[in-house]
Amino acid sequence: MSLRWIDRHGMALVLGLPILWIVCFMLVPYAVLLTYSFWIKTYPLFEPAFQFGNYLTLFSEPQYVRVIGRTLMIATLVSIAALVLAYPFAYFLVFRLRNSTVRTMLFLGVIAPLWVSYLLRAYLWKTILGTEGVLNSTLVGLGIVDEPLDVFLYSQTAMVITLTYIFIPFMVMPIYAALEKIPKNLDEASADLGVGPWNTFWRVTVPLSLPGVMAGMTLTFCLCFGDFVAAFLVGGPDGLMVANVITSQFGAALNWPLGSALAVVMLAVVLTIISLSDRFEQRTTVRY
Repeated sequence: MSLRWIDRHGMALVLGLPILWIVCFMLVPYAVLLTYSFWIKTYPLFEPAFQFGNYLTLFSEPQYVRVIGRTLMIATLVSIAALVLAYPFAYFLVFRLRNSTVRTMLFLGVIAPLWVSYLLRAYLWKTILGTEGVLNSTLVGLGIVDEPLDVFLYSQTAMVITLTYIFIPFMVMPIYAALEKIPKNLDEASADLGVGPWNTFWRVTVPLSLPGVMAGMTLTFCLCFGDFVAAFLVGGPDGLMVANVITSQFGAALNWPLGSALAVVMLAVVLTIISLSDRFEQRTTVRY
């Protein structure tokens, strides 16, 4: 193999394997999923067809509409809760904490849970919120309640708390990166112009950090939208999410066409969110 041939075809060799991997393990499965979504469920298997009955079922039967709406609501609440917690923390690390060693340790403390099993982190909150958990034990020990309460677990509130804890690192990291890129002399220039710290924060810091905020919101929303473990552990009957229904359709119900249609709808929502976030980020990104 000559050097001239390598120069001509080297880029194709480098990109060929990743492109082949994407085609075989992402595009082809998506195509199969889309194809199955148009098939008909006939006992005991499925019949190839081209019809939209599965999609009509999803948007006409209240149970599926409620599940999709509930999933969107929980994902939105988790994203907002994570933003409320992550932004002040990231702002404190970047602008208020002068000790770089402590800053690094606190930042690592946020992302360290990512090194722990996802299932273990979700099960942790089941232990905390359970009737024999830390929360109930503390309330009983302080005499606030006479007996353990069962209202903390198996609810949508428990799901929001659990998912916020699980996905908050994905909110902190992009916001921290966006805030760290803001030149520190902008605050000084704003102060020299007579603008107070509060107005500087809203007129300078927040607009310049919006790309990081949008990236964090997108990551958190999409990851939460596809979650099914937290719903299984702490959600209960009222915490069923789209991914749980998809699992049941491909498993116990053996209705692959309907499960595929629901997965396609789920994928469409995620791609829409990512597309809108990308457009917003391009408009708000400031180049220094």
